[in-house]
Amino acid sequence: MDSVDVGLFGPDSVTWKLHQEPILFVAGLRSLYLQALHPRAMAGVAQNSNYRRDAWGRLIRTADYVGTTIYGTTAEAEKAGLRLRRLHARLTAVDPATGERFRIDEPELLRWVHVTEVESFLDTARRAGVPLAADEVDRYYTEQRRTAVLVGLAPETVPGTAAEVADYYRRIRPELRMTREAAETALFLTAPPLPWRRLSLPARVGLNLGPPRWAYLGVAGTAFALQPAWARRLYGGLGLPTTALSADVTVRALRLALTALPRDWREGPMQRAAKERAARLAAAD
Repeated sequence: MDSVDVGLFGPDSVTWKLHQEPILFVAGLRSLYLQALHPRAMAGVAQNSNYRRDAWGRLIRTADYVGTTIYGTTAEAEKAGLRLRRLHARLTAVDPATGERFRIDEPELLRWVHVTEVESFLDTARRAGVPLAADEVDRYYTEQRRTAVLVGLAPETVPGTAAEVADYYRRIRPELRMTREAAETALFLTAPPLPWRRLSLPARVGLNLGPPRWAYLGVAGTAFALQPAWARRLYGGLGLPTTALSADVTVRALRLALTALPRDWREGPMQRAAKERAARLAAAD
């Protein structure tokens, strides 16, 4: 029954344990920086997306999709996946290096987006202080093959353990580079138009950097620094251990601040609804 359907994962999954953490919004930004380093994937986004005109709308739609796949019922998750597959099936792009037109739902591109997203969720959470044992890490990657199926990937073609993810990154790194589109996207991610009214400094100063923008810049800088050292080097930065250490300290402090907020502020309606279904299912047993 849908009323007691806990969806693709459920309360005993590592996925639910991980995604209850509000710090994962930083992980989402980290994954976007990382994804931009794949020239073909970046071309697909740049040529088909209106993210520059509707950055926050796209962010909300992406967050809703992730929330639905994690906390929605099985039917809701499958419906969301079907909509996404149908959308991707209509879209093509031109490879800027070869001039070849390609479908954006090529398995290689879908796999890149999937791996960078789930690895970003996991890595950011662990570095923020979320306790996860090694077997839980592998279980998370294995569980997330279910979301890979939703976008059209065969589960056996998707890395399902930490070792497999590391091997995947080693194999794909020669294909990655900072293109002009990647650099422009990274700059946009770091300083996008903000959706709320900004508290500007006096007009005579000539700046428009009020508290909300400074706060976002700090989050964006942390997300960028949380990338693997090899990714930061591709962007032209230094892959120094001190950069990673500084990012770890910042993301841990941010997680502590977020977890101190009232639960109603930290949990969205989809998460609360999923927990209520899980409680009803447990009571029925």
